[in-house]
Amino acid sequence: MHTEHLQNVTFGRVLGGWLVAIAVTSFVVLAFIASGMSAEAPTAASSIASLVAVIVGFLAGGFFVGFRARRAPILHGVAMGLVSIVAWVIANVLSELLTSAADWTGLGPAIAIGLVLAQMVAATVGALLGYNLVLRGKPGLQEDMPPEALK
Repeated sequence: MHTEHLQNVTFGRVLGGWLVAIAVTSFVVLAFIASGMSAEAPTAASSIASLVAVIVGFLAGGFFVGFRARRAPILHGVAMGLVSIVAWVIANVLSELLTSAADWTGLGPAIAIGLVLAQMVAATVGALLGYNLVLRGKPGLQEDMPPEALK
């Protein structure tokens, strides 16, 4: 019995997991800046540090959602990535309306798509780990019901 139905996904859980993911990502970026691994000028090391921060943050946010929701971990992970896209659009619209000089030149389309996909994959893996930890008592990447629930 799989739980992947849209009725099992709630906006509150998705938004809560996204906020946890953003907080953890910000903390990891702060740690990278404090240790000197991330610089103001874009370099290969700072790009890798940013990618690692996003993956760690969304893995933690996905784990939070999977642990709390106990159903539809894959849909929750994908929804967290969609919230990132909506937040990015809102940030672009607001910056265009308020400053009229919104040049987002540091992030190309291929890198932006790659980061959103990395967010979705990390959030989904984290949600599956949290989901399985709640249901089975051990982390894993499967979504079937535990043997004791089938009896």
